[in-house]
Amino acid sequence: MQFEVLATCHTTRARVSRMRLAHGVTMLPTFMPVATQAAIKGLTPQQVEALGINLILNNTYHLNLRPGIDILKEAGGAHKFQGWNHNLLTDSGGFQLVSLSKFTKITEQGALFASPFTGEATMLTPEESISIQHAIGADIIMQLDDVVSSLTVGPRVGEAMWRTIRWLDRCIDFHEKSGKGDVQNLFAIVQGGLDPELRDQCLEEMIERKNKVAGYAIGGLSGGEEKDTFWRIIKQCADKLPADRPRYSMGIGFAEDLLVCVALGVDMADCVFPTRTARFGVALTFNGPLNLRLSKHAKDMRPIDETCPCPTCADGMSRAVLNHIVTLETAGAHALTQHNLVFQARVMGGARDAIMSGTFPEYLKTFFANYFGEEGYPEWCVNALRSVGVDLLEGIPNAKVIRGDGAKWEYSDAA
Repeated sequence: MQFEVLATCHTTRARVSRMRLAHGVTMLPTFMPVATQAAIKGLTPQQVEALGINLILNNTYHLNLRPGIDILKEAGGAHKFQGWNHNLLTDSGGFQLVSLSKFTKITEQGALFASPFTGEATMLTPEESISIQHAIGADIIMQLDDVVSSLTVGPRVGEAMWRTIRWLDRCIDFHEKSGKGDVQNLFAIVQGGLDPELRDQCLEEMIERKNKVAGYAIGGLSGGEEKDTFWRIIKQCADKLPADRPRYSMGIGFAEDLLVCVALGVDMADCVFPTRTARFGVALTFNGPLNLRLSKHAKDMRPIDETCPCPTCADGMSRAVLNHIVTLETAGAHALTQHNLVFQARVMGGARDAIMSGTFPEYLKTFFANYFGEEGYPEWCVNALRSVGVDLLEGIPNAKVIRGDGAKWEYSDAA
């Protein structure tokens, strides 16, 4: 990996960087769409490439179960298997320790899984996770971490954090002995739950291993914790992580979350949100999400967004036809998936442009005014951005602030 910071915001901790990997250059900050099982649902690799995306995520746990490592090795790795010629990151499988916890038993050796498909027991150790990721051939590979829900409290949080550090050492040792370090870049994952002291201890330990890892991820969040706690943990970690390594916040997908994290110093994020919400008939826009299942869109001949360059909008697909087909024809979900991925890319691309031009604070104010201005600014966003010198309410005397996460979703089935 070659990592170079090109510009930094004069007010916030945001930055623009160039990350060169074996399959090309990815500009940061960026959002990574999730292709869990070697496919972004509804799109071909060629369609994803045409959207301008050049870094996606595969999942080690799922690819190990199906199609299996033997087939991936025979194909020459996951790039060739899925027809993807650009950069690829693999999640180590650690998140499945939470999401599939009823199938899992954690020991110091590793995670003992019962396959949700066959019931067959499989031990995923740190060494095995790295071995599988070597076979997948991802450009960025993640350490196996002991993940607990962000709502977990008590001694289990500290136990998981220290085990994650020990497992990192085992991942480093196995990776170094493999000789794959020149083309596959190992990232460490900072754990510690919502406890600032544990986070500091984990940060200290992992920064000591800086010369053995290519980058850092902030894990263990986006599990239902309060947003005001979420941003403080992100800031704590981003403030202390080395400036010459990429910083990756795992599981972040809402536009407001992305921009707050960028302002706090995060470079990379991933989430299934834009693709999953497309399958529910929701289009993401700079004025907030649109639930195209609602009858108010049935006679609307406008595209989702007249300024959007995605194929769905540029080719004139109307809200009316999307309302008509979105839950009946797979083409509707595919069209919204393309739009939503381009929306995420525009949010992050706009941030990069603004950082480079020295106008990132103004970009943030404009985005949040358009996205939340009428309903009210989420208090946690206001607090988070104030912590890095941006006051969203400045010059807006009657601005409304709402408590909670402030998410504005039109998920109602009502007409």
